[in-house]
Amino acid sequence: MLCARNAAGPASALLLTATLTAALTARPIAAPAALPIAGPALALALARAAVRPTGPAADVGTPAPEAVRDALADCESGGDRQADTGNGYYGGLQILPATWQEAGGPQYAPRPDLADRAAQITVAEEIRRLQGWQAWSGCARRIGLLDRRP
Repeated sequence: MLCARNAAGPASALLLTATLTAALTARPIAAPAALPIAGPALALALARAAVRPTGPAADVGTPAPEAVRDALADCESGGDRQADTGNGYYGGLQILPATWQEAGGPQYAPRPDLADRAAQITVAEEIRRLQGWQAWSGCARRIGLLDRRP
């Protein structure tokens, strides 16, 4: 699916697929400069491919790459880790206080917006372990972590 959206044609799709495989398995390939995407777009595409779930809570045992965490926070709160907009959700990943509590957040701070970035990431990984990407369903769909609804 990633190749079909981002590649210019069959040869580019094969090269992108080879590059993704190389990145995920740490095997080098011959010509990465020929990719139709590069820079931050490539980094996010590789990160998405590394964590794209195949079920409701797939890939929850491996921490999400930084590019994915940042894209999710950008979508949820504009990247503002101290977000408190009055909507009942807090922090960069817009976490409900009850969810913060359930995932062990109070050991870091009373609410997500009062915790530092590292604590928010630690708690978010626990939330993802418990709920999968569905915990952030709207933004997870928007950035390609969950399949879009038909």
